[in-house]
Amino acid sequence: MPLALLALAIGAFGIGTTEFVIMGLLPEVAGDYGVSIPTAGYLVTGYALGVMFGAPLMTVLGTKVSRKRMLMLLMGLFIVGNLLSALAPAFGVMLIGRIVASLAHGAFFGIGSVVAADLVAPDKKAGAIAMMFTGLTVANVVGVPLGTLVGQSVGWRVTFGIVAALGVVGLIGIARLVPDMPKPEGVRLRHELAAFKNVQVLLAMAMTVLGFGGVFAAITYIAPMMTHVAGFADGSVTWLLVLFGLGMVGGNLVGGKFADRALMPMLYVSLGALAVVLALFTFTAHDKVLSAVTIALIGALGFATVPPLQKRVLDQAHGAPTLASAVNIGAFNLGNALSAWLGGLVIAAGLGYTAPNWVGAALAAGALLLAVLSAALERRAGAPGTVVIGSAPTEQRTAVHH
Repeated sequence: MPLALLALAIGAFGIGTTEFVIMGLLPEVAGDYGVSIPTAGYLVTGYALGVMFGAPLMTVLGTKVSRKRMLMLLMGLFIVGNLLSALAPAFGVMLIGRIVASLAHGAFFGIGSVVAADLVAPDKKAGAIAMMFTGLTVANVVGVPLGTLVGQSVGWRVTFGIVAALGVVGLIGIARLVPDMPKPEGVRLRHELAAFKNVQVLLAMAMTVLGFGGVFAAITYIAPMMTHVAGFADGSVTWLLVLFGLGMVGGNLVGGKFADRALMPMLYVSLGALAVVLALFTFTAHDKVLSAVTIALIGALGFATVPPLQKRVLDQAHGAPTLASAVNIGAFNLGNALSAWLGGLVIAAGLGYTAPNWVGAALAAGALLLAVLSAALERRAGAPGTVVIGSAPTEQRTAVHH
């Protein structure tokens, strides 16, 4: 595997760290700025919304320059955003910094996947892409817990300064190790947008919003929930995030393994189990051992939905998958934003720090219902003599294989 993949993995590691580390530091940030925990939750919401809008925007803009240069520009945005967060004199300025950093997220993974695949032989493309995404998964096992520990020990501003430094390392690595690649061919935006006329594409993205949103409803407020309800010390949030990260890695591997074999059944099982576990978290959060086990399960079940949901979008938008894939990354983060906001509302309403778990369970259950609806429409579309307006015949043939 070429060394250029290491540079991409470092960038992915930094992006993954900055996205998730804020959850373990919400109490510290809220206390420093004198705002409530729900208000501090807007730092999660703002980042997620930035990814949602930035992913398609930056992907389209990326067609105007070489892929290497675009990756460097994205890492530059990432560095500036995290430096702004680290030095922010007011909460509003930090929120702006989070949004600036988020603009790099979706496009980096979209364009980075293409670059990683182009760096190796055809029979090694999947391994190359997986190596780049390893940076994201490792971030949740190593980067996020360490960042939380540093933030709680010497200050959260130091954490964001270190993340910015990681971005500098990634930028230098991309500049020196990633070869120059030609500017991609002109993108027919009208053709890319046509994929969104397919109701199955929209349903898949809605499943993404609700399914992954269920995870973030609980995990956004994990620090106050575990310290105030379960009775953990502040320093214990670090290893609880390690458990969540390990669950993510395992769930992602399992989801990827079965997504090609039985995509819709995999979604039924993972979304249904996620809804149940999130509902149970309301009760297990009162016990240290049970809450730790539940957090690992949420990570595993939540990320078991990621490969099948992403594949579902690519399958249904196979004629123009680039923009749809980027928008689906934004859909994950729309779910994050929606659930963080809803979780903050129920806490602010005085329902307690475990109330977001019920929000997450409802969102995951909603995603399961959409999955059942999507499969029913797919079966109807595949019935003899059935014509579905807005779906190309090739799209129907691809869909009925799942």
